[in-house]
Amino acid sequence: MDIAGRINGALRKVPAWTIYIVSALWAVWLFYLALTGGLGVEPINALEREYGELGLKLLILGLLVTPLRKWTGVNLIKFRRAIGVTTFFMILAHFLVWAVLDVQTFERVWMEIVKRPYVTVGMLSFVMMIPLAVTSNNLSVRKLGAASWRKLHKLTYPIAVLGGVHYLWLVKGFQIEPIIYMAVILGLLAPRLKWNRARAIA
Repeated sequence: MDIAGRINGALRKVPAWTIYIVSALWAVWLFYLALTGGLGVEPINALEREYGELGLKLLILGLLVTPLRKWTGVNLIKFRRAIGVTTFFMILAHFLVWAVLDVQTFERVWMEIVKRPYVTVGMLSFVMMIPLAVTSNNLSVRKLGAASWRKLHKLTYPIAVLGGVHYLWLVKGFQIEPIIYMAVILGLLAPRLKWNRARAIA
């Protein structure tokens, strides 16, 4: 058996709900660190950033599932829904820390969304994630039909781009990390354009 086959054999023994448990425990651990001073002198900003970065990493992991299977044979399809739902809740936590603990009032939240482009872009990405989270279940697949469901969930692509842009605009000065995230997102989306174009021609 090749390496990909062995990895897939091991992955079949891991339940998808493991992702929910591990992610929830990590989110709680980060919140505990913020409460106890483990995230530095600005715990709210640090927690907000930790949740946001974790959400972006999970979003990238979700985008990696299909090309990883095509390029290496490693199959993470069974985990893709759990990755997507966990991504949404991490971004939701990122938003709530910012809105409730940092900005604190609805008026100021709305003002930030309207006046600051990086907040506008981030909020647009978050809002686009809501219908994906709501329909990430078997009932929605049956109600919408497989084709319509897949089309709806292609919103993941602009969501990822907007998330990367949000991070780029958020940081102050030249920082290599958000550039790397954006490059990875674009690198994972580029082959999809080729695959879709090839299907259209065929």
